Amino acid sequence: MDPVFLAELAINGALTGLLYSLFAIGLVLIYKASSVPNLAQGGLTMVGAYVVLALARDVGMPLWLAIPIAVAIMFGLGFGIERVALRRLAGRPVVMILMITLGLDIFLRGTTLAVWGGTSRSMELGVSYEPLFLGDILVSRIHLVGAFVAVMFFAAFLLFFRTRLGIKLRAIADDYMASWSVGISVERGIGLSWGLASVVAVSAGVIWGEIQGVDQALSLLLLKGLTVAVLGGLDSILGAIVAGIILGVVENVGADFLDPLVGGGSRELIVAAVLILTIMIRPHGLFGRHDIERV
Repeated sequence: MDPVFLAELAINGALTGLLYSLFAIGLVLIYKASSVPNLAQGGLTMVGAYVVLALARDVGMPLWLAIPIAVAIMFGLGFGIERVALRRLAGRPVVMILMITLGLDIFLRGTTLAVWGGTSRSMELGVSYEPLFLGDILVSRIHLVGAFVAVMFFAAFLLFFRTRLGIKLRAIADDYMASWSVGISVERGIGLSWGLASVVAVSAGVIWGEIQGVDQALSLLLLKGLTVAVLGGLDSILGAIVAGIILGVVENVGADFLDPLVGGGSRELIVAAVLILTIMIRPHGLFGRHDIERV
């Protein structure tokens, strides 16, 4: 294979993987605080994109104003979801909370379908479609912008978890009861994690909406985000970034080899294989904490 073409596949795959990391970071934020994978993150991403479009097109706001207002709205939505739906399940089996998040995803998809319909709508961020070459390698501008956003979120959350509030969230993740005993509001901490995950969802929705349009399919990207989160470790922000790059490269390069053999559609097969193998071989992921219980 031409080495330039292989490098192009790998670089664009890494950029796409960083976009998957935007989903994974949202999953990690909630898991770090509540130890529950949020299966509604795809739905939140889709809703965030629709809210931006509604403010920009239906209300007539400029995009630079619509996005921060959508961020504030989604932060409130995420915080409210935890307060209304999840706080009542405190102390219940984890599988019940997991099913609630799945039900939320279905509810959010149904709501957007009822309000905005099923027709795909375009998101226009003003990113040029002119080809961008790094030497002989063609790179997508919107993927480059999305990768930059993902890295900025990664850096911001690394700094956040070193602050006093971030340390409180880490304490909540380690031990609910110990956190309660020293006066930390566990409920507010978990609510904050849902709010922050919803903020990340807006960014993912806007970027992916520019790439593939805003419709119900946005929520289906959760599978790739979940694969990245599991591969990197559900409690690791760093893992979300590294695993996103790995999955993107493996998916893009692998699909180029497999698609001619199977007639297409191998990307989903590769993602599913990575998810299954990770759970079988290293269930705590590349950077996740491996808790050992002694009995």
